[in-house]
Amino acid sequence: MDIRQLKYFIAIVDCGSLSKAAEQLCVAQPSLSQQVAGLEAELKTALLLRSHQGVQPTEAGRALYLRAHDVLRQVAQIPLAVRVNGTESGQVAIGLPTSVAVVLALPLFEHVRRHFPGIRLQIVEGMSGYLAELLANGRLDMAILFREAETRGVSVHPLFEENLFVFGRVAGVGPAKDVPLRRLSGVPMVLPSAANGLRVLIERAFAREGIEPEIVADIDSLPTMLAIARQGHVVTIVSPDALGRHAADAPLIHRLVKPDIARAVALCIPNALPTSAASLAIQKTVRQLAAELVDSGAWVGVLPRTAHEGHEGHENRANEERKWV
Repeated sequence: MDIRQLKYFIAIVDCGSLSKAAEQLCVAQPSLSQQVAGLEAELKTALLLRSHQGVQPTEAGRALYLRAHDVLRQVAQIPLAVRVNGTESGQVAIGLPTSVAVVLALPLFEHVRRHFPGIRLQIVEGMSGYLAELLANGRLDMAILFREAETRGVSVHPLFEENLFVFGRVAGVGPAKDVPLRRLSGVPMVLPSAANGLRVLIERAFAREGIEPEIVADIDSLPTMLAIARQGHVVTIVSPDALGRHAADAPLIHRLVKPDIARAVALCIPNALPTSAASLAIQKTVRQLAAELVDSGAWVGVLPRTAHEGHEGHENRANEERKWV
């Protein structure tokens, strides 16, 4: 078994097809098949399930896929570790939801460049469900996700809690005015698909009020949801920081009230991966920057959270004055 075989195997699983992987890697398909056959012979188990639709990893193949990512990440860190002696070094991959990246990505990049030149930062932006999948597959060292409770294999470090906003034109509601949740009954909406945590949160809030959201499309792209809502025929519900700072959008941004919908934002770290000095430095930096951005008001509609807050603390916060800009 060698590094090349592991790279090939990862590409095959990611592509779901030997032919597509061969094209991506610029390798002849028979050669790629031989590499897989060699791995299966060495490990004495089938790694791929082949069908007319493509290939999928077996249970053993999934285990190899995760381990292979760990190995390749550690190999990629060797040159940086050798080049920069005595300081935090290596590659660190962090996942940021788009609404978080709008505020955090640039300060994080600049801080790392200034204080940790030996760290090669990889920022992966996407919907939270996609990032959670990458985190579970070992392809991220950490991710900021909308979670409150610990899950198996992932430690959760609370950063803050954010309120959600309505974006779009609501009939009978003036520009930038508060919108009671019940006012959205019968209003066409676009939201992320049912597997997304935001969708689940919104549907539960509607259910508690005894109303049904009128969802006309499932859109797993934040920019696309916003673009559709700008046309004026539907609305969406998103984090306020997802809306950016465009003056033309200001009349379409409405605070959701009676009740508001809030979600916890946390730094999530897989327990199974070994934690490097570089990873620890980025974890500390993320928590520090998040606290500074919340305190300065740069993060809209949020309250800081602590890891020790319980249910009572959560209820008390709902009655506190929230920060708005």
